[in-house]
Amino acid sequence: MYIDVVVLIVLLVLVVMFFKRFSSFVFFVAIVDILLRILTFIKNNIGLPDVSALIGKYVPTSIPGIIDKYCNGLINTILQWAFVILMCIFLGYIIKIFIKKKKI
Repeated sequence: MYIDVVVLIVLLVLVVMFFKRFSSFVFFVAIVDILLRILTFIKNNIGLPDVSALIGKYVPTSIPGIIDKYCNGLINTILQWAFVILMCIFLGYIIKIFIKKKKI
C-alpha cells in the first residue's frame, strides 16, 4: 500500500549516503519527479489500455501527488512548499550550469 513512499524514501537515503552532497539530493528529487511526470504523460496519451492501466496502477503521478496521497493538512502544506523550494534550488543549479557552459 505504501510501497511508493517506501521506495522513494529508501532511494533518497541511498543518494544521501553515497553522494553526501545537497546538490545530489536536489538533482535526484528533480530527476524522479521528471520521470514520474513523463510516465504520467505516456499513461494519458498512449493508445494502449493495458500499458496505461499498468502505469496508472503502479506509478504515482509525481512527488506532489505522493505527498497529497499520504498527507493532509499542515504537513501536506509544509512538504509541498519544501518541494517547491527544492525545485527552485534545482532551477538555480541548472541556470548556473547553463551560464558556465557559455555555449548559447
